[in-house]
Amino acid sequence: MRKGILTIAAVGLLATGGLTACSDDSGTGSADSKKTPKIGVILPDSKSSPRWETADRRFLEEAFKAAGVQSDIQNAQNDKTAFQTIADQMITGGVTVLMIVNLDSGTGKAVLDKAQSQGVATIDYDRLTLGGSAQYYVSFDNETVGKLQGEGLSKCLTDKGVKNPVVAYLNGSPTDNNATLFKAGYDSVLKPKFDSKEYTKGPDDAVPGWDGPTAATIFEQQLTATKGKIDGVLAANDTLGNAAISILKKNKINGKVPVTGQDASVEGLQNILAGDQCMTVYKAVREEAKAAADLAIALAKGEKKDTGQTVKDPEGGRDVPSVLLTPKAIYKDNVKDVIADGYATKEQVCTGAYAKFCAEAGIS
Repeated sequence: MRKGILTIAAVGLLATGGLTACSDDSGTGSADSKKTPKIGVILPDSKSSPRWETADRRFLEEAFKAAGVQSDIQNAQNDKTAFQTIADQMITGGVTVLMIVNLDSGTGKAVLDKAQSQGVATIDYDRLTLGGSAQYYVSFDNETVGKLQGEGLSKCLTDKGVKNPVVAYLNGSPTDNNATLFKAGYDSVLKPKFDSKEYTKGPDDAVPGWDGPTAATIFEQQLTATKGKIDGVLAANDTLGNAAISILKKNKINGKVPVTGQDASVEGLQNILAGDQCMTVYKAVREEAKAAADLAIALAKGEKKDTGQTVKDPEGGRDVPSVLLTPKAIYKDNVKDVIADGYATKEQVCTGAYAKFCAEAGIS
């Protein structure tokens, strides 16, 4: 039995508990402390993962409200023009800090640079904007997320006793740097198995915009191309995993082919309890939102905080002060940990036919 809720990396503890603060006397890099603090947040969409609206918005609003800081949280709904328009409106409307989840690095960089030119402090939330100018980056250790997925798929294939499995990839959006990091993580586990011929590499496709219906079409094509010979699916998040499961159900082989995921969505947890998905990766968004909010509030007050960690921007070549939190693998026997942590509720997960599965998994 896997015990305990998410373990936060040491830097995460520093970020959420006691980052070193200092006044910013340079006049650059932080918001003007004389202005009324107001924090703008642009979320990316509500289709790629339900987390953006059900978790991130909720936890960010809670953090800003608890601090008594005014905020404006909007969702670009995967529209780059809308993303830039929202940013312009927020800057014109007097935000002192802008936090973004970019749709791609090009659009994100343009928004960050404009904010900087207007004296607005900036934070990359969850996704690093390559070549960007954000003062902080707050996310999870995304290569570790991918590593947990690779290890999870390997475990599930072993548990099923599959020999020389053909493994298909449903990677995340090619415009999302996180998708690149996830793939690096699961490749680090699975590539050696492909190289040794223990596993066979199957189709390997990216899914534009993390779109579920597109993923279903791609996976159906993968299944057709391999004449039904796919033994495991490395799906980069629960939305893509559910898309693959929908096609497996159509072919009456759901539950026989292990499928991974990420985000511990209600749908993903239900798929795990039902035996259609082998695992997901839980990222405690409450902690991510709290870390980002703490940094944003400090910037809004004209302060800088030392995160104690940096991430190298491979395009910009700079070391971005960062907070990276630790993800956790979730299987059927520890789905209850996600519920105990308050990320999803029993009422949401254990509905209808899933009530029986919840009882079997010790969710009471």
